Amino acid sequence: MQRQLTTGEGSVFDVLPDDAVVGNEEHVNAPAVVVRADAVQEVLSALKADAGYDHCACVTAQEYGDRFEAIYHLKKYDAPTDEVSVVVPSPKDDPGNESAAPVYETAEWHEREAYDLLGLRFDDHPDLRRILLPETWQGHPLTEDYDQDQPQIVTYREHERIMEDRQVGPDTMLLNMGPHHPSTHGVLHLLVELDGEVVADVEPDIGYIHRCEEQMCQQGTYRHQIMPYPDRWDWGGAGLCNEWAYARAAERLADIEVPEYAQVLRTMSAELSRMLSHFLALGAYALDVVGEFNATWMYAFRDRELIQDVLEDLTGQRLMFNYFRLGGVAWDVPEPRAEFFEKIREFVDGLPEKVVEYHDLLSNNEILQERTLDTGVLPPERAKEFGCTGPVARGSGIDYDLRRDDPYGYYDELEWDVVTEDGCDNLARLLVRMREVEQSARIVEQCVDLLESWPDDERTLQSNVPRTLRPDKDREVYSAVEGAKGELGIYVRSDGTDTPARFKIRGPSFSNLQALPVMGRGEFVADLVATIGSLDTIMGEVDR
Repeated sequence: MQRQLTTGEGSVFDVLPDDAVVGNEEHVNAPAVVVRADAVQEVLSALKADAGYDHCACVTAQEYGDRFEAIYHLKKYDAPTDEVSVVVPSPKDDPGNESAAPVYETAEWHEREAYDLLGLRFDDHPDLRRILLPETWQGHPLTEDYDQDQPQIVTYREHERIMEDRQVGPDTMLLNMGPHHPSTHGVLHLLVELDGEVVADVEPDIGYIHRCEEQMCQQGTYRHQIMPYPDRWDWGGAGLCNEWAYARAAERLADIEVPEYAQVLRTMSAELSRMLSHFLALGAYALDVVGEFNATWMYAFRDRELIQDVLEDLTGQRLMFNYFRLGGVAWDVPEPRAEFFEKIREFVDGLPEKVVEYHDLLSNNEILQERTLDTGVLPPERAKEFGCTGPVARGSGIDYDLRRDDPYGYYDELEWDVVTEDGCDNLARLLVRMREVEQSARIVEQCVDLLESWPDDERTLQSNVPRTLRPDKDREVYSAVEGAKGELGIYVRSDGTDTPARFKIRGPSFSNLQALPVMGRGEFVADLVATIGSLDTIMGEVDR
């Protein structure tokens, strides 16, 4: 909903040139400024350089009845609750605007996705082509006039790729890595340009598991039908963190409060879910780097099974949990409560000894050190340019964690630490995840103490949410949580019905993976395997 531009003294928008701004809006999470399509770089450069907005978290593209729109969701790494949105409308007959990629490198992939799915064109974009769908795809699937019945058959010549076009030098070789390869952690295809054994260039080719998750969420009702989907964005076990991302966005959109007791349950279950993801990352990394199948891999799955037993008791599921509800959680801990809590305590109490084993097998392993120290280097300034978050950013010394910096749930009431490492390499990212497992255990233990002593008559699981939820028309929100891989954000725009008009998923793996070329160039091809594993990428979260 566009309004007349009003800026008071000290407004963040005072740094913007007057002729670039055409109006302003108020989103639920942040003030928004509407700018001309040809002034995007000028506006974003001013907000980045003069106002300190160094984190382009997400780019949302959408279609209205009379226009297209791109929204740049900006934050600060040192103050993520300080947010602004830059809204760029464009006409139906010429959708698009100036590219933000020269200002924020992470916008390159986000804008390619907007072009792919909605047909927006971005002037000065360094590589504007499809990213999720094949280059030969006909039409843009998220547009209102898209014909779902049109044929998608193209000639071989249009599919053809000339190898010479991919080469960066006369003596280099193109290596196709994936999309079916155990060390790509999913259906990820890498086009690797090799100069001998050295990586001259690498290009991630994604989209092999694009499942239209955003479109499916736009067809589902807020109250009942969307919540099962987030679990499927991360099959590594972090589904409860993902459920929280949707719940937080929808609850902010509809002004829903969550009872304190339910917040504790959410916090405990989300940290167990985070541990599931990190244990998979540890076990798989040992397999990637040192071929350590029998010990580390099996130990990691042993501990995952113990956590999955707990979560199965709590949610009824071992992976696709569907435990969160708007306004709370589905149900309380199982009876007998004492037995359930004892099961958690037994796991947490035994964890310190197991962590020592993991360090003996991994961080103290000479072979792993040789392959991870000073490889896959990602300096903090480059990590910020690509919008990296989670263990990838914290492994580059960036002290950024939404659980602390944008508090939600019960995190701000508990004692725990944000884990960072300054190595900026593959080993640093591994160490962050190993230490985060210990911090998650601290959080879980404190939640158990609280739940055990909670008065019986105050165990409220859900607030009073209407059976049919219809947020007010034209409300917009971008909200994020700290998922296992980093900042998992959801943008939702309501149209007064019980389904979203626009549902956008900002998967942390999408931005983290975009940094791979910077990390891989100049490394040996064997190091590339270690670098991919250090990102802990889940392709369901990348492709959606």
